[in-house]
Amino acid sequence: MFETLLSQKTSPEEGDISDNDLIKRVEQDPEAFGVLMERYEKPLARYLMRLTGWGEEEVGDILQEAFIKAYQHLHDYDTTLKFSTWLYRITHNQAIDTLRKQNARPVLNLSLEEAARFVSGTEDTEAQLLRQEELEEIRNAILRLPFLYRDVLLLRFLEEKSYEEIMDILKKPKGTIATLIRRGRELLMKDLKREIAN
Repeated sequence: MFETLLSQKTSPEEGDISDNDLIKRVEQDPEAFGVLMERYEKPLARYLMRLTGWGEEEVGDILQEAFIKAYQHLHDYDTTLKFSTWLYRITHNQAIDTLRKQNARPVLNLSLEEAARFVSGTEDTEAQLLRQEELEEIRNAILRLPFLYRDVLLLRFLEEKSYEEIMDILKKPKGTIATLIRRGRELLMKDLKREIAN
């Protein structure tokens, strides 16, 4: 049965088996959870790399722990939420726990395109900010943001999550999310403009 599931397309957007249908199958065939893991492994790994700045091995460890927790608590999944959002929340919390335990400070490894998208939500982004030689300044300005602002901007502009999804991932009300995004963008642009002026 598992081989049959794997042979089907794994993207829910392509009209095949939905996440909720797979979750129902897990009760009869626990290996069906592997299809969900395969479906979300790449986007979650990318998110973790962006969030922590760590390499594949460290990210793989966090992701493995997150998938174990998701499997163990699958009966707690609220079907009114998107399954991907629920997985992001578990993965996010696992990353934060790991950072705290290791007393580690996240680093940022963004490409020019990602940095441009990170600041693209700001008003009148100046073209000079998006040149390759300015990339390090953009990275540094993003890193100087308090973690909560950086986290919410990452979810909004790089992971392209809706306000509702971010609310579910971070467990914060919509007004708080909107304020964090607005304030984070303001702080980022203020810092970048100050760097350019110097």
